Amino acid sequence: MGMLQKKYIVISALIFLLLPYSTALGNTCIKMSYNGAPTIKDNPVHVFAIHFKYTIEQKTHGNVTIELYPDSQLGNEQQRMQQVINEPMINVASFGGMETIFPELFVTNIPFLFDSYKAAHIFFDSSTTMQELRNNFLKLTGVQLLEVIEEGGFIAFTSTEPIKSPKDFKGQQFRAMDASQIAMYKAFGATGIPVPWTSVYTALESGMVDGQMNPPTYIILEKLYEVQQFLTLANVQYSNQFLLINDSALQQLSKKEQKIVKKAAHQANNVTRMFVESQVAKRIYFLEKEGGMTVYRPSPEEMEDFKRISTPSYLTWLRQQVPAKLIDQTIHDAQNANHNAQ
Repeated sequence: MGMLQKKYIVISALIFLLLPYSTALGNTCIKMSYNGAPTIKDNPVHVFAIHFKYTIEQKTHGNVTIELYPDSQLGNEQQRMQQVINEPMINVASFGGMETIFPELFVTNIPFLFDSYKAAHIFFDSSTTMQELRNNFLKLTGVQLLEVIEEGGFIAFTSTEPIKSPKDFKGQQFRAMDASQIAMYKAFGATGIPVPWTSVYTALESGMVDGQMNPPTYIILEKLYEVQQFLTLANVQYSNQFLLINDSALQQLSKKEQKIVKKAAHQANNVTRMFVESQVAKRIYFLEKEGGMTVYRPSPEEMEDFKRISTPSYLTWLRQQVPAKLIDQTIHDAQNANHNAQ
């Protein structure tokens, strides 16, 4: 990362620290909900939200204000999805929230789809697949998918027993965020058990599940290192959430304000990406040195084993949810993104 990027992150962070969670209401006030605590240090989605809010309110001179509701204050994933469909609001949703409403989005979560952060950025910002998904989602729900927010780097496994290869999953129970993760764990010989994000710590502490998968950011955010001993950096999937806005709410703004909102979303995402990627190594170091976790970095051969076993199982499940043509288009666009990112 260059000095200019580092300086930008520092300046942005200072803005975040000075900015309150809400401001005096202007002509239009839009609620924005998301998971995780309102902390800049540990929650990249909050970093995104604060920057997004600040830019919109500054550029519209307070005519449009964003009222933040972090930490699932407005309800769980499913409740907030129904709210953004039916009400003039903004929601940041995970795959868990999108699962029953728009399963087509799971094509973007095929294991080992992206070779790098840059490839993922290219795909989510400009691919034919994403444009088609955005259009279809709007037609189906009346909600616009503005940005795919990078929330913490690539996903790793945590566990109570060492995980060095797929065979180490056999007989264990892992928290699953959605049906796709259940399919993946089944391929490894484990059982995937749906557990809401807000209950993951308790489920791990009680032994209801033996492990889970998340990027280092969320492992720290929820202090999962207190109840998990091992961290396996398998980098299975790119970790992201989805910025959604009720289209009627957006259309009620002036054309200029609509452009400001969309541009602010992309700028905030770029800031969040720089922030996340600059912190990954530090977060892994923290989990190892401060959190007491044993960190395992699979060899290229072991990574290939994870891919060889997980991807076919995921695709088998996926073909039951979405058209084969969409899957093929996604893989093609991701391969192009990987090539262009080199």
